[in-house]
Amino acid sequence: MKIQCLIVDDEPPARELLASYIDKMDDLEIIGQCGNALEAFAFIQKYPVHILFLDIQMPRMNGLELIKSLQERPRIILTTAYREFAVEGFELDVLDYLVKPVTFERFLKSISKYHQYNILKQPAAIENREEAFEKAYMYFKVNKELVKIFLKEIIYIESIKDYVKIVTPGKSVITYQRIGYMEEKLPENKFVRIHKSYIISVDKIVSYNNEEVNVQSISLPIGRNFKQQFLRSLKSEV
Repeated sequence: MKIQCLIVDDEPPARELLASYIDKMDDLEIIGQCGNALEAFAFIQKYPVHILFLDIQMPRMNGLELIKSLQERPRIILTTAYREFAVEGFELDVLDYLVKPVTFERFLKSISKYHQYNILKQPAAIENREEAFEKAYMYFKVNKELVKIFLKEIIYIESIKDYVKIVTPGKSVITYQRIGYMEEKLPENKFVRIHKSYIISVDKIVSYNNEEVNVQSISLPIGRNFKQQFLRSLKSEV
């Protein structure tokens, strides 16, 4: 089943831009576009919406007022030209906050957050979480391209100063990112940080001892400050 998206913005060019991004994604589908919040409120009462792309500054009812009026909320990605609403938006538990003009790269990060939310936050059965993990992916900027990597394929991640190397079977990519950010975004039941420079996939562990972990024939060191965290992650898998 595709992810059902609703775009709400009083500016047609802004709706068209988001629609063009959504059309590029195989797992996303536009089920509606609304020019104001009242129209969106009526739409959400009738149809299931998974992601609501919502402008803030609109006539009659603004986006934040719409959020407060919804008893059952879809995951909400705010799209606005005004940065000053960010704090209030996150207090309403929005998924992300995009500042216009929205780039495709920034849009992809929001979609990645949606997939991470499904894995980490949803009170789903174990089999449903596993199914979500099988489909979860993130995009990483490599040179001038955005490279799609499925989380299930990651063997380990290595920090190289201000970059990280993401290693998967048959290839690795290097992207400008902090390893702390990766640790925060990856599902903690599937990945664990074992060293200041390494995050590994728990599923890829072949063996370990007090000093190192073997992940698919690659030996990586266990940092002293990360040993207890590593051992706890293994216990949670039992």
